[in-house]
Amino acid sequence: MSRPEPIRVLVIDDSAFSRQVITRILSASPLVDVVGVASDGEDALRKTFELRPDLITLDLEMPRMDGFTLLRIVMSRCPTPVIVISGRSGEDQVFKALELGAIDFVAKPTMHPATQMASIEQELIRKVHAIRQLRIERVRMRLGALPSVVGGPPGGGASAPKLVAIGSSTGGPAAIMQIFGAFPEAHPCAFLVAQHMPEGFTRGFADRLDRLTSFRAGEAQGGEVLAPGTIWVAPGGKHLELDSVGGRVTTRVVPRHPRDKYAPSIDRLFESAAKHAGSEVLAVVLTGMGDDGRLGARAVKAAGGRVIAESEDTAVVFGMPQQAIRSGAVDRVVPLGEIATAIRCGEGGVCPRDGSAEGPA
Repeated sequence: MSRPEPIRVLVIDDSAFSRQVITRILSASPLVDVVGVASDGEDALRKTFELRPDLITLDLEMPRMDGFTLLRIVMSRCPTPVIVISGRSGEDQVFKALELGAIDFVAKPTMHPATQMASIEQELIRKVHAIRQLRIERVRMRLGALPSVVGGPPGGGASAPKLVAIGSSTGGPAAIMQIFGAFPEAHPCAFLVAQHMPEGFTRGFADRLDRLTSFRAGEAQGGEVLAPGTIWVAPGGKHLELDSVGGRVTTRVVPRHPRDKYAPSIDRLFESAAKHAGSEVLAVVLTGMGDDGRLGARAVKAAGGRVIAESEDTAVVFGMPQQAIRSGAVDRVVPLGEIATAIRCGEGGVCPRDGSAEGPA
């Protein structure tokens, strides 16, 4: 079998040292070809149009044109997958970039980034290689799209869940913001979120959910009681599970084991939710690469809960939803714009109070 064409990458960073390190990391892979580098926004934009790379790595802080302006122009005129490479202190900038169309990010080391850039090597290579699974037209389709606001009174019948567990990876932050932004008021169930994200960024993500949606949201610390209208986000680099304390179900944060592939783990969140909430759980598998969530979806289904997966029509990367579907545990396959309604109605069927129904998946 012939080897696929290399992934053509344009490296954009105002630091000469960072450009050299990133280029060296990427060039070590036979599946990647660094076709150009740029040190400022204007040069980066010109090379994007000239070289038409398959992928851009982007430092947001640049002279002559910042990364946000570059992203807006590129996504409107020459849609290209972008991975942001950012310091951990720039979390708000990272989330803004993701909402403007960047598909993922890699965090630079917090201490002495100039000498420790090589520490991001494995993560950067993995995310660049995964670009072949990405559908850039799905990213562009989401940009500027207003969330479909869930209408009518919130569901509260027998089919409505009391606990919703959401798992996502690549493309997930923007998808999660769109889902929660579709609720005009906080929905009367508790939400738990496992988004593949490094340590130091999940608190900022939870803060954005708290500020920009009708829900109360925070990064789980452990010991929080599940309450209607709240969102607890799994901390980066750790696992979010549930525990039973004095007859009450609370959150529990578990350290990452060296052998863990993902932290936070969607499988562990779903499995724990199934154990402690059983048939009252709705699990939602969103966009992402890999198969995290597959085993957890089966556990939720076996416990009597329900599972929905994001449709291939909207998933930026269909890997995780596809694996969940193949497990046989998924009840409904739903496009992103209808997931809020699916949550409100239990699994996307007939809403218990207003009788409205969605079409077949």
